[in-house]
Amino acid sequence: MLRPRTHLLHLGERLLPLAARMPFALQRLALERSLNHVFAEPLADDAFEVLEGCWMRLEVVDLKLGWCLTCERKRLRIAEQAPVQVTIRGNWREFLLLASRQEDPDTLFFRRRLVIEGDTELGLAIKNLIDSLDPDMLPAWLWKGLQGAGEEVAQAGRAQSAT
Repeated sequence: MLRPRTHLLHLGERLLPLAARMPFALQRLALERSLNHVFAEPLADDAFEVLEGCWMRLEVVDLKLGWCLTCERKRLRIAEQAPVQVTIRGNWREFLLLASRQEDPDTLFFRRRLVIEGDTELGLAIKNLIDSLDPDMLPAWLWKGLQGAGEEVAQAGRAQSAT
């Protein structure tokens, strides 16, 4: 019998690819609202000032998803296309490991599991920003879910590399 977290992870693996079929306008609406809500405090404290006047692109390669992000007037904005200075690319599992703090960001980038292309100075500043964000600012249910899913992905990776 699968553990509940394992079951949810398998369910997510089947559902996540459907996000690429969602119209971009809905993706943008959901992401902008969620990100601006979750990161309201760091945005107010100018933590995202590194993105003021700059565009970055996040690409989740295995899901065929990508978004351009910037920060304007202490709000994150999402666009389908923009003149990006830097792109951060990887598979969803690597982004989950990063978000759940199951894997050190430097390790993910050094091993090329996450890739920075373009303005590497900006990319490193963004990596440092992500690393500096306090997970306690997330709603408890969200952080617990991220941690649990990240632990499952990390355990699966360790088991796979052991074989």
